[in-house]
Formats: sequence, structure tokens, C-alpha cells
Amino acid sequence: MKLDTRFLVITGLILLAVLTRLLPHPFNFTAMSAVALFGAANYNKKILAFLVPITALLISDSIIGFYQGIEWVYGTFVLIIICGFYLRTKVTIPRVIALSVISSLLVFVITDFGVWLGGNLYPHTVAGFTACYVAAMPFLRNELLGDLFYSGLLFGAFYIAQLRFPKLLKERVKK
Repeated sequence: MKLDTRFLVITGLILLAVLTRLLPHPFNFTAMSAVALFGAANYNKKILAFLVPITALLISDSIIGFYQGIEWVYGTFVLIIICGFYLRTKVTIPRVIALSVISSLLVFVITDFGVWLGGNLYPHTVAGFTACYVAAMPFLRNELLGDLFYSGLLFGAFYIAQLRFPKLLKERVKK
């Protein structure tokens, strides 16, 4: 595979965004969902849209430590990448905002279901299920804010780079 300029710029932006996960931050205010959307929208090959962001997540998890329920996180990450394919043909601000919100909701619904189902923090009852989601609400707020912030940053930086370096635009994926 030839490493073209577009690939290097996209991967560089993803790596910079993932590095922010290693810095102190509020819980769930990270670039990870934005990285999944951004990679899915911009890599010319779909395999790279999965491979690069998931590898970046795996490397950052190996640094900060693996955790219970990791399978729910990675499964959600794969779903977010699949959602991000909707951006491959046309990246617009409304689409990026909508998919950022959808990504946040996916993380909230799926990973907190995993917390309820796979853990002992909450009883496996309707009351325990409700308590789990109520306790997770502050994390949802941070997830939403982080996803919107980092999606804006990644997609905005790449848009500016495409204006400055037209070669990036010419190599744009067709579908």
C-alpha cells in the first residue's frame, strides 16, 4: 500500500486526537468517538477506517489500562465507525453534528447496558437498570460535549488542510 499524503494527514490527526486521551480530562470527554467518525469518513479504504482507529484505541488502552466491559466499548466503537461511513460521500456540519450526537448516544446506551448486565454494581432488575442509566447521565453530558468538540476539531482541521493543500481534496474518496 502506498502511503499517500492524505493517509498521512488523516492518520496524524487521529494520533494527535488519541494522545489527548492520555492527558487529564473529565470522564468521557475524549476524542475517541470523533476519531471513529473521522477515520470512517476520510480513509479511502474502509479497512483502514476500522484498523487505524481501533489500533489507536487498543494502544491507548494498553497505556491507561484495560478495564471491565471493554468488549462493549470496542463493539460500540465498531458501530460508530459503521455510522461514520455515511459521511464518506459528503461531509457537512449538520451530518457531523448528528453523527456525533448519535455516537454519544450509542456509547451511553450500549456501554451502560454492559455495566448493568456484566457487573455487580446494580441489581439485574428494572430498578437496577434505571439506576444504572441515571448514574451514567453525567458521563453522557461529557460524552456529548467531547464528541462535538473533537469532531469539530478533527473535521475542521482537515477541511482547512484541504483548502491549504488541494492535493488532499483531489484524493478524496468517491464512495
